[in-house]
Parts: sequence; structure tokens; C-alpha cells
Amino acid sequence: MTRVKRGVAAHKRRKYVLARTKGFTNRRRTNAIAAKEALLHADSYAYGHRRLRKRDFKKLWTIRINAASRGQGLTYSKLMDKLNKNKVLLNRKMLAELAVRNPKAFESIIAAVK
Repeated sequence: MTRVKRGVAAHKRRKYVLARTKGFTNRRRTNAIAAKEALLHADSYAYGHRRLRKRDFKKLWTIRINAASRGQGLTYSKLMDKLNKNKVLLNRKMLAELAVRNPKAFESIIAAVK
């Protein structure tokens, strides 16, 4: 039976782990074992925070729409109710973008649903 030397595969695996830890500090960047442990934590945080990021953006859009609509004399909840009743199919992201970047268009939408 031929001898199998596993150094090439091990080196490739460690090189991959160390490449992914670029930007980490100290031993977590240079030591393969510490880097592997750091990546386990980093990946779990990345997974969870992908969902939190969506939640944070929805909060931000709500705050922006509320601030802009209160300037027009409507609260956020009343505005969303009127938009739904008038079948205006704009999502919160687009409403927030209009409120920030194009206030005149946002005013015209509010005027249309009042």
C-alpha cells in the first residue's frame, strides 16, 4: 500500500481559514486554531445579524415616514391606513426614500390620500 502524505490538504485548509480571518487582530489572524475558533463566532454573528439588519432597516423606514408625514399633519399609522384603503401600492422602503430624497412627491402622495 502506498504512503499518503496529508500535508498538502492540511496546508490548503489552514491557508483558507487564515485568508478568511484577514482583518482580525493578533493571534486570531495568524494562528490557524485561534482563527478557526474566531471564524465560528464570526459566522454565527453574521448569520444572526443578517436578520437583524432587515429589522433595523424596517425601523429606520418607519421613523423616516413618520417624521415626514407628521410634517404634513398625519401620523404614521393614519397615513398607512389611508394608503391601504386607497390601494396605494408603495412599500415602506420607497415611501422613506421619497420622504428623504423627494419631499414634493411625498407631499403629493399624502395630498392624494387625504
